Amino acid sequence: MTTENPRAEKVAVVEEITAKLNSAEAVFITEYRGMSVGQLANLRRQLKPAGGEYKVYKNTLARFAAQNAGLDSLADILVGPSGMTFASGDIAATAKALRDAAKANPFLIIKGGAMGTTVLSAKDVEALADLPSRETLLAMFAGALQAPLVKTAGLLQALPRNFAYGLKALIEQKEAA
Repeated sequence: MTTENPRAEKVAVVEEITAKLNSAEAVFITEYRGMSVGQLANLRRQLKPAGGEYKVYKNTLARFAAQNAGLDSLADILVGPSGMTFASGDIAATAKALRDAAKANPFLIIKGGAMGTTVLSAKDVEALADLPSRETLLAMFAGALQAPLVKTAGLLQALPRNFAYGLKALIEQKEAA
């Protein structure tokens, strides 16, 4: 903080935000102007199963924390009533839950965010939301690995089967002659 003697409460909040920024895999910034307390509580409930945590902080404190975390460029997004969604675990699922909540509530506007040290625009967050979930990607990967093995097993089974058919045909041909 640049002030001479910041209050202990403010220092604690900046340290809390900095710790969350450093531990989260991604953070998404939204504007919540016009949302009621009940709507914000509902948003938090929607984000929780996806591994997201929605918090509202004073922008000045959030900017100090972003600087401490090495995310200086988040300061441009932290303008107006801003909420921060900290994503842990499946980033795509958290982005998807946030996007779905924004579609359902016109007061919730996705402004951008950061993933690691990379700053994301609102379009980047939308692109993350369009990604398949982690489980779906793992299933697709497992299917891609399994396909050649299934083909190989089929070919290995075909060799003795075809040999047996050929041998049977040869025996029948000898018996007929």
